[in-house]
Amino acid sequence: MADTTITETGPGSYVNPDGAFTRDQRYIATRITADGRDGYPVEAGRYRLVVSRACPWAGRMVIVRRLLGLEEALPMGVTGPTHDKRSWTFDLDPGGRDPVLGIERLQEAFFARFPGYERGITVPAIVDVPTGQVVTNDYRQMTLDLSLEWTALHRPGAPELYPAPLRDEIDAINEQVFEDVNDGVYRCGFAGSQQAYEAAYRRLFGRLDALSERLSARRYLVGDTITEADVRLFCTLVRFDAVYHGHFKCNRSKLTELPVLWAYARDLFTTPGFGDTIHFGHIKSHYYEVHRDINPTGIVPAGPDPAGWLTPHHREQLGGRPFGDGTPPGPVPPGETVPPLTDQVL
Repeated sequence: MADTTITETGPGSYVNPDGAFTRDQRYIATRITADGRDGYPVEAGRYRLVVSRACPWAGRMVIVRRLLGLEEALPMGVTGPTHDKRSWTFDLDPGGRDPVLGIERLQEAFFARFPGYERGITVPAIVDVPTGQVVTNDYRQMTLDLSLEWTALHRPGAPELYPAPLRDEIDAINEQVFEDVNDGVYRCGFAGSQQAYEAAYRRLFGRLDALSERLSARRYLVGDTITEADVRLFCTLVRFDAVYHGHFKCNRSKLTELPVLWAYARDLFTTPGFGDTIHFGHIKSHYYEVHRDINPTGIVPAGPDPAGWLTPHHREQLGGRPFGDGTPPGPVPPGETVPPLTDQVL
């Protein structure tokens, strides 16, 4: 069964009619580093992070940025929850333009650096404000660089999300979670054959069962504090019942029917820096409106009721220190708040 590389720049065709979905992994690998070796040194206020609250890959950056206290050093622009096949648009801003970059489409920042750029115009992306040019959209590296390269600008009490003694274990967990869960839900949803779908389905729930077992006696995935691994898993779990269970046919079990993972996800959701970045309205609008080959009517479901995310989880009984020797982040900055959960129901 042949694989096909598919970019997520729709709306249009996401399903691979020949079988298994394969994500286009060709990203702009330029890095923003403390020493500026790629030509882009870490510098407070120079760059703009562009995200969509709908996107799980962008969600990682939003959470890590907030946990590390980089909101002032790395200002953020938020696109609307949907996009067309050209790119993400700044529908939420007055006049439909990002107030700092002055652009209507993220595509403009990509073209400013790479005229005629032919790969996916994806979020998260970091744009160099003075030139208006995209620097990177390599979400796999971006969060790690926030932890390792932006340390001079971290808030006092910022946690270590990628501690050196645990990096090999974090990397191993991240690889498994990416292949089977983060990307696994997409391989279920965009499969073009029964065989490809069932293979992805088995891998997804096999990994979720293994993660449930791992987390049954430990509060976090690696060590006794929140790490990069927890951020990456959370961004899929928080979208599971709202979109992946039904829209992507990941329907062996809802997250709410997996007791360990449901409690683990609620524990993180109620931790400052996680749930206060989540907008279920944007999440549902994106998946159900953009993926028209899966959901031709574009109807967005009214449920599920998100109130359950605030119910007691009792995970603190397992011990652990969410922020290690650090402290929780402060209040969400003005202009970056999300609606209360009660206002996120259609």
